[in-house]
Amino acid sequence: MSTQAAEGSVKVGDQAPDFALPTSVDGAQRLKDFQGKKAVVLYFYPQDETPGCTAEACAFRDRYEDFKDAGAEVIGVSSDSEESHQQFASHHRLPFMLISDPDSALRKLYGVPNEDTQYGLLPGRVTYVIDKQGIVRLVFSAIFAPEQHIAEALNIVKDTSNS
Repeated sequence: MSTQAAEGSVKVGDQAPDFALPTSVDGAQRLKDFQGKKAVVLYFYPQDETPGCTAEACAFRDRYEDFKDAGAEVIGVSSDSEESHQQFASHHRLPFMLISDPDSALRKLYGVPNEDTQYGLLPGRVTYVIDKQGIVRLVFSAIFAPEQHIAEALNIVKDTSNS
């Protein structure tokens, strides 16, 4: 497990790159829309309906009110289609938006590997906590610890909202 980003990618202290991509909820979403209003927990995951990704999404779902209470919005990102995201969100009652990144442009922009470099089979699983000012406060990468992403992110959101 690593809390540092890969070489050449977005790191703690960086301004988070803006984006505009289709969501599972209502049209396109921009990171800039949250600036000055809410922190954002942006998490990249390999694929809808796989065991680890489902566990991660459901863990975010189960703690979603805690994130909201701490002043953060959760956004999941994978290369799956908007339709796949809608089905995944409906099937697991996910209250947060999922963003479709079909050509991995957002994944590349943030420097999230298309394949986990250690295991070489799955796209990377990386969570970013971005504060209200758009500054990255956490980069957490762990392909086989999907539920740990939630605990790490919530701790940072709570710490940054109290400062």
